Amino acid sequence: METFITNVPSPVGPWAVEGTAEAITAIHLPDDRRRASRGTPPRAVKRAATQLEEYFKGTRRNFDVPRASVDATAFQRDVWDALVDIPYGEVRTYGEVARSVDRPRASRAVGNANHANPWPILVPCHRVVSTTGLGGYGGGDEVKRFLLDLEGVHY
Repeated sequence: METFITNVPSPVGPWAVEGTAEAITAIHLPDDRRRASRGTPPRAVKRAATQLEEYFKGTRRNFDVPRASVDATAFQRDVWDALVDIPYGEVRTYGEVARSVDRPRASRAVGNANHANPWPILVPCHRVVSTTGLGGYGGGDEVKRFLLDLEGVHY
C-alpha cells in the first residue's frame, strides 16, 4: 500500500501525517522529519492535517479521522483504546491506564504501548503522566509539555 505524507506546522516543529485516501497509517513527531509527498493529499490525509492544524490553533478537541489497521498486540490495542477515552485537558497516570485495561501491575507496559502508538495526538499518549512527574514521551519533554499546555494542563 502506497502512502502519502503531508507536513503540519506547529510551534514545536512540523508533524507529518501519513496515510491513504481511506485511513491514517501514522503521525510522525517533529523530531522524526519526513519529506512531504508531491501532489494533492488523499482524502483521509487532508482531513487529518486539517484537524491537527485546528488542534494546534486550540479550536479542536476531538478527532474523527479513520486510523489504519496496524500490527499490534491485544494489550497495545486495549491501551490505545483507553487513551482515546482520556478527555482533552485531562491526564491519567500510567498506573491508572493499566488499571483501566484490567492489568493493574502493567504500568511499565503501558509506557511501552504508548511508545509504540503510531498516531500521537489522535490517540493522545501525551495525556499519560508519571505519578512523580511528566513521564516520558517519544517526541521529548518539550513536545509533551507543549501539548499539555495547549490543553490547559500544567503538570
